[in-house]
Amino acid sequence: MPSMIPGLERPAPVPNELTKPFWDACNEQRLVLQNCTACNRLHYPPAQKCSQCGAADKFIWKAVQGKGHIDVYFVIRDSRIRGFRSAQPINFAVITLDEDPGINFLSNLPGTPPGKVPVGAAVELMFEQTSSGQMVPEWRAI
Repeated sequence: MPSMIPGLERPAPVPNELTKPFWDACNEQRLVLQNCTACNRLHYPPAQKCSQCGAADKFIWKAVQGKGHIDVYFVIRDSRIRGFRSAQPINFAVITLDEDPGINFLSNLPGTPPGKVPVGAAVELMFEQTSSGQMVPEWRAI
């Protein structure tokens, strides 16, 4: 499934040992976050130890719905990221997850014209494919 944003050539993330479970789940169109079983805190991006309690061996991967809202956005008109240049101007919005307001993601908001972002609007999770075939989470306003 190519990008819904014309001209956008998504850079592909390079999974490592820490992030591989996250990216593998994305390829299955699921969003998972690290969850510390010692203090029940969700983590994103993945971490080596819990930022709340310091536990380093108490993480499990927990599926989340990915529902959230648009916190703030900006429009990129002069990106240094080659794959974004032909799609400019392009939105970059901070998405706050409803399941944990401390977890934020960036999204291009496919389907939302640049600069027409409804701040505070609810969003739903979707997945888009990068140039390598890796799926990445994105959100669209609903």
